[in-house]
Amino acid sequence: MTFRLRAARLEDIEPLYEMAKLTGGGFTNLPADRDALTAKIERSTRSYAQETDGTLRDELFVLVLENVETRQVRGTCQIFTQVGQQWPFYSYRLTTLTQHSQELDRTVRAEMLSLVTDLEGCSEVGGLFLHPNERAGGLGMLLARSRYLFIAMHRKRFAERILAELRGIIDERGGSPFWDGVAGRFFGMSFQEADYFNAINGNQFIADLMPKHPVYVAMLSETARTAIGVPHPSGRAAMRMLEKEGFSYDGYVDIFDGGPTMIARTDNVESVKAATGAGLERCNLEKGEKAILAAGELENFRACYGAKETEGDDGLAIDPQSADILDVKSGEMVWSVGR
Repeated sequence: MTFRLRAARLEDIEPLYEMAKLTGGGFTNLPADRDALTAKIERSTRSYAQETDGTLRDELFVLVLENVETRQVRGTCQIFTQVGQQWPFYSYRLTTLTQHSQELDRTVRAEMLSLVTDLEGCSEVGGLFLHPNERAGGLGMLLARSRYLFIAMHRKRFAERILAELRGIIDERGGSPFWDGVAGRFFGMSFQEADYFNAINGNQFIADLMPKHPVYVAMLSETARTAIGVPHPSGRAAMRMLEKEGFSYDGYVDIFDGGPTMIARTDNVESVKAATGAGLERCNLEKGEKAILAAGELENFRACYGAKETEGDDGLAIDPQSADILDVKSGEMVWSVGR
């Protein structure tokens, strides 16, 4: 089977909704709510249609993974150009306070969680979900890395820094030990209720009710402490993939489930840095370097796995199947990054 990544459309709402019901909670960017998903796709459609003058805007691009043969949507991912513009972008920052007593001749180091908006203005990659029946054949990598090709192809629309939030620990009941130990004590809401409310209505309620003073980690329950900065088991591979791309964990965690926030300089992300664009010279390549190929701007963006070969100084040859999937002809621009 062959897959391609393309811009999401309103007719994709139903498969997106069905996938959202499979996430298991803690997946704010893909809420199991048709109205919220419709609003998200409508916002994405406006972003695709928006011309740029080089000014950063609060845009969202939703992409879907489509089976070329059946036209079924089997995965999705999202790219935000600049977070924290519509609503504040809150994180907890894990820091250490060192204090010394001369009388006791003792130094004490206390870890604290402070509510911050340090990451406002960053771009974000998120909302990545692959249908459980398709988690083979490198489709997760195609979803993840195609986002960076999109960024490289539309670089002026994105900020100097980029982040990725990983889902934190969720227990067998669908609850969050971190939420129960920290914010849940102030809101009178379960994690699932707060997570759903945030996905549908935004996080202004966090600014209204969240305690503004630092929280001492030592005062939390053991289950809450051990969840800080730890990804959900299903997200460990994603964390390793982000690290290979150049992202790192710098003590920022999600305010709901305590999952780690990974950060990188946009131009230092490996798949952005290595992405190259070239004019298509021919599309009858039989064998070549395995690559992720992409073509088309904004709503016409498409990406797939394929084979490539450099032609002359600035030309490219690709295999015929990829040319068909990308709908490109000789002379058109094709971007690529090694697989």
